[in-house]
Amino acid sequence: MSMLYNCFSKKELKKNILLTNQPRLILSFYKYFCIQNLKEFRDKIYKSFSQYNILGRVYISHEGMNAQISIPTNMYLIFKKFLYQLHPLLNNLYINKTFNVNNTSAFWLLSVKIKKYIINDGITDSLFKFENVGIYIDAKTVNLMLNDKKTIFIDMRNSYEYKIGHFPNALEIKSKTFREQLRNLIKIMHDNNKYENIVMYCTGGIRCEKATSWMIFNKFKNVYHIKGGIIGYVNQAKKNKLPILFKGSMFVFDNRISEKISKDIISFCKQCNQPSDNYVNCCFSLCHLLFIQCNNCSINFKNCCSIDCMKNI
Repeated sequence: MSMLYNCFSKKELKKNILLTNQPRLILSFYKYFCIQNLKEFRDKIYKSFSQYNILGRVYISHEGMNAQISIPTNMYLIFKKFLYQLHPLLNNLYINKTFNVNNTSAFWLLSVKIKKYIINDGITDSLFKFENVGIYIDAKTVNLMLNDKKTIFIDMRNSYEYKIGHFPNALEIKSKTFREQLRNLIKIMHDNNKYENIVMYCTGGIRCEKATSWMIFNKFKNVYHIKGGIIGYVNQAKKNKLPILFKGSMFVFDNRISEKISKDIISFCKQCNQPSDNYVNCCFSLCHLLFIQCNNCSINFKNCCSIDCMKNI
């Protein structure tokens, strides 16, 4: 049997979703678990998600599943029931919901891909087994630990994500990829920190869960991570009427690029250095650099990152 896939162009799909203007929820979820028959599992996901009019991306590998999707609001409960029954280990799976409702612009199509890893960690140590993970903490505990001078918060996202928003005083492990970040992590967290409280966080939880396991393997003792990542923290804080201590915007890997969490703007335009958190891709197709650009420079540079690129469009 040939693999199921989308047969319409991205342009057509984008036009259709914008015309329908149907209220949609943006969801993300992941689960580390063993999947034996990848193609069969992948096609079942694709067929069912298509029936529920789900858009977005799903990665499947032998180590589990990772998904960022949008779904018509009226299909959510039906979808959740399907997901919980898909595999015993997916029952009552933690699902993150976006802060904003009725957002139709996040995804234009459904993509379900088989990957070697759902998150590429680059770990080559044959003794490492992804088993023990850090202790989950909720929003209330996060706020308490942020005020504890003996607690170190580590941001397990890429540098361009950290730049527009993070928790106060969170440690940035400078990197462009998760693989690079894990390599640098242990070097930076020297022996004196092995008995400190360490809180790790990322967007939705998938990266920091594996990172806590890597830290524990490297003999760090008191390792925690935020349930549901930044998304889970904000939702819990809102639900329980707690102060939201995350500053700035959260980078997201869809057409929205970022999502406001606080009114703070902690990053700056690449060209004029004025406060801005607006990420764009350079309009010159051979460049396509992701960078921060304010509205004035967007006009002056015609959505390009430099004068040279502007001259080539």
